[in-house]
Amino acid sequence: MFYVSGTQLMTPERRKAVWAIYVWCRRTDELVDGPNASYITPTALDRWEKRLEDLFEGRPYDMYDAALSDTVSKFPVDIQPFKDMVQGMRLDLWKSRYMTFDELYLYCYYVAGTVGLMTVPVMGIAPDSKASAESVYNAALALGIANQLTNILRDVGEDARRGRIYLPLDELAQAGLTEEDIFRGKVTGKWRRFMKGQIQRARLFFDEAEKGVTHLDSASRWPVLASLWLYRQILDAIEANDYNNFTKRAYVGKAKKLLSLPLAYARAAVAP
Repeated sequence: MFYVSGTQLMTPERRKAVWAIYVWCRRTDELVDGPNASYITPTALDRWEKRLEDLFEGRPYDMYDAALSDTVSKFPVDIQPFKDMVQGMRLDLWKSRYMTFDELYLYCYYVAGTVGLMTVPVMGIAPDSKASAESVYNAALALGIANQLTNILRDVGEDARRGRIYLPLDELAQAGLTEEDIFRGKVTGKWRRFMKGQIQRARLFFDEAEKGVTHLDSASRWPVLASLWLYRQILDAIEANDYNNFTKRAYVGKAKKLLSLPLAYARAAVAP
């Protein structure tokens, strides 16, 4: 997933297009996580999806829809990832547990992997890239999954206070942990070992995503790579907090953020 932190480094036209996508994603997420979430029904999400179809056909409802409609007219953006994200919101209306990682992966695809697929047409693939378009899209998907897994690991305590557990229950059980341990929120040796495995998996998705960045259009590599590096550092922050993601929110300090920008630029500049 391409997060908004990198858009300031993009060309104006691409920045405007990514912002239009980002705003639509935020509005969609707010339907189930915002202040009016308790009033949202499956029917309301059906109406939201119909509104999405309308804006793709050039019939926007408001100025925000119009911005995305303009993006769709200028870039080869496909509607399916947007529809899939709405499906992720439907899951959030009734599902608060995930038995396996396969289940969790599908959820992560719906709510975040889709964003990678939405934005690749805007970022563009380098004309001289020898990679297949499929591999670049797979890398973008991996970035969305990595970012969402990072969100989940960062927000364990916050989600638990809302009665939600976005962790594979079978892996929790294998680690000797229960749902009650999550709600109790105590950092133990078992929890640290469990978290190390979860963080390692998220890093593997980041590694897969980083391979694809080198095949993006040269104007897009730096902002995407900077965004990737910044978000990956949240995992370092969880470790620095001794895996206490129950009561401490992991974040990346301003100094580290600023340091990442020139490093990402140097890395992007030498990409093939």
